[in-house]
Amino acid sequence: MGERKPEQNSKEKPGPEFKRILVAVDGSENSERAARVAVDLAERWGSELTVFHVVPRVSHAFVPVRSTLLFRAYYSDQEKAALKWIDKVMSLAKSRGVEAKPDVRVAAPSVAEEIVRYAGKKNVDLIVVGTRGLGSFRKLLVGSVSSGVVAHAHCPVLVVR
Repeated sequence: MGERKPEQNSKEKPGPEFKRILVAVDGSENSERAARVAVDLAERWGSELTVFHVVPRVSHAFVPVRSTLLFRAYYSDQEKAALKWIDKVMSLAKSRGVEAKPDVRVAAPSVAEEIVRYAGKKNVDLIVVGTRGLGSFRKLLVGSVSSGVVAHAHCPVLVVR
């Protein structure tokens, strides 16, 4: 099978159509690479880009004192860190003429589920995520956000290593 090519007189661009791209960032090197790829793709296809971060819910089992103030401080600090990572991507997108919007979700029970849920709700055409590049055995033990997104997303997922 050959590659699909646009007709001579058509203004159609070759390849898939990704009007809305979601990139999930977490401050890691791999998520920074994923963000650069997402910006490149959004620029190429004229896509709207959402730069997204999920702060996972903290289990009470890990906190000796169930203090509302402690949880609020934790979530506030995590949101501030997320906004720094997002701002970095937003600046890159702006410099490339890409329309981008930020979004942070706080206290989600599952990062992967929240990414998939949000993408479905916003009719995202492509999700871009980074991976830690864990080996097979470790991935089985630890689990992976990127694996969860790939397994449950309604749309294509690009995992950037």
